Amino acid sequence: MSSQVILLSGGSRGLGQVIAEHLLEAGHAVATFSRGPTPFVEQLARDPVWSARFLYQSVDARDVAALRMFVDAVHGRFGRIDALINNAGVAHDGVLALASEEQIAQMLDVNLRAALILAKECSRWMLLQRGGTMINISSIIGERGFSGLAAYAATKAGLIGMTRALARELGPRNIRVNAVAPGYLETEMSHGLDDQQRQQIVRRTPLGRLGRAEDVVPCIQFLLSPDSGFITGQVITVDGGASV
Repeated sequence: MSSQVILLSGGSRGLGQVIAEHLLEAGHAVATFSRGPTPFVEQLARDPVWSARFLYQSVDARDVAALRMFVDAVHGRFGRIDALINNAGVAHDGVLALASEEQIAQMLDVNLRAALILAKECSRWMLLQRGGTMINISSIIGERGFSGLAAYAATKAGLIGMTRALARELGPRNIRVNAVAPGYLETEMSHGLDDQQRQQIVRRTPLGRLGRAEDVVPCIQFLLSPDSGFITGQVITVDGGASV
């Protein structure tokens, strides 16, 4: 797979960190942001082995102007944007009747609105380049639902609708748009599960475990590669069979 310039939202920890690591190791240039730096991104920015192909900025995903400025900064630094991976996300669990409006607004803004803004801004460069790839990180919760995660499910289902609509809209200009829907992963976003919830999920998963971030990366690498050149508008589930 030839080297690409990839804009990855939320690449400072969890699944995003693992994606960034693998893409850099594959020879790509990676630009990412999060609300604040972590030791991972600070180390990459200092390391001369990676710094030429890595860009990090602190950006609040709820700040539309900041998102636009980041996209411009990525294009200014690397001269093109070949791929967008909408990975940034936040989750608050609890019954909807007791959820605060601020929690709902935060999930809508970070998980869905930011993805739409980034797709809008990146698509402008991709249209000029006459090609590109977008990958939206959804969730099986957006496909199947889960008690206590109604607002989160709504945002992740929204990403699936966005994926299918943009695939139709941008396909004629050689821009492919797909989604990946992981199951529960061993990341910070699953640390809030108690033992009973964890075991319930494991029992419902044919492969008998929670997923790892590394289980999702090969699917993303495939969707970025020419091998997936005739695939667009699809949602690929990576959940160990839990949704079967």
